Amino acid sequence: MLKQRVITALVLLLVFLPALFYRASAPFCALTLLLIGAGAWEWARLNSYGQQAAWFSGLACVLICASSWWFGLLEQSLPLLWLLVGAAWVLLGAWALRRGVAAWSLLPRWLRLLAGLFALWLAWLALAQARVIGINFLLSILMLVWVADIFAYVTGRSFGGRFSRSKLAPSISPGKSWEGVWGGMAGVVVLAFGWRWADAAWAVTVPSLYTQLGQQGGWLLLLAAVFMAAMSVVGDLLESLVKRSAGVKDSSGLLPGHGGVLDRVDALLPTLPLALLLYSVAKLA
Repeated sequence: MLKQRVITALVLLLVFLPALFYRASAPFCALTLLLIGAGAWEWARLNSYGQQAAWFSGLACVLICASSWWFGLLEQSLPLLWLLVGAAWVLLGAWALRRGVAAWSLLPRWLRLLAGLFALWLAWLALAQARVIGINFLLSILMLVWVADIFAYVTGRSFGGRFSRSKLAPSISPGKSWEGVWGGMAGVVVLAFGWRWADAAWAVTVPSLYTQLGQQGGWLLLLAAVFMAAMSVVGDLLESLVKRSAGVKDSSGLLPGHGGVLDRVDALLPTLPLALLLYSVAKLA
């Protein structure tokens, strides 16, 4: 299992790193478009659609993303869109987690499918826009999710249950603890202020998300870091809810040792659009 995870990770790095650091954004946007299409295929299957419908869903998601690219949305500022998407993630995410697994399966299949495709499209659009803004900007968002996940795992394993008697979401993901969430938030706060300092020390030409937010005050950066860490947990839990409803452990076996695409990008689905929302707010302030 560990060998599979390492091999898969190395292959992904060999494919995506050259595209990420290429001087133009097009190769990275094209590669991630295919990745998000695979996520749409997985999403359809998780919501009880057959292979033919799943392939159609993946193709439809790719075409929607490509159309956004074709019409120039990657270079446009879309503050109203990101505001609406951010509000939807906060409100609908809270509703879904509160109602639990049983309520999810009661929703019409077509509604669940459309909601997932919409979320995947918006995540790709935010990802592509972030890459157009700059590599440093995009990496600061991606690293936020990775740091939140790593710190949550370490603190959850070390201190889970010591300070809080209740689990985070026992009916959805029994292994997650409140201590893990707090540890993830602490890690993201350290990352945010550390990255802001590094931007200033190295005089980067394209500042990170944290520098953009920090220009409006350290308090905004602190609140934003905690908020983004919390929403990464929401994305993770929502995918766990859907998998539990479908009765599966992984979203697919596309990434040997890692599960499926959705298993790797679940926390990014809310985080990427919210990062663009915060970036838009910082620019307007």
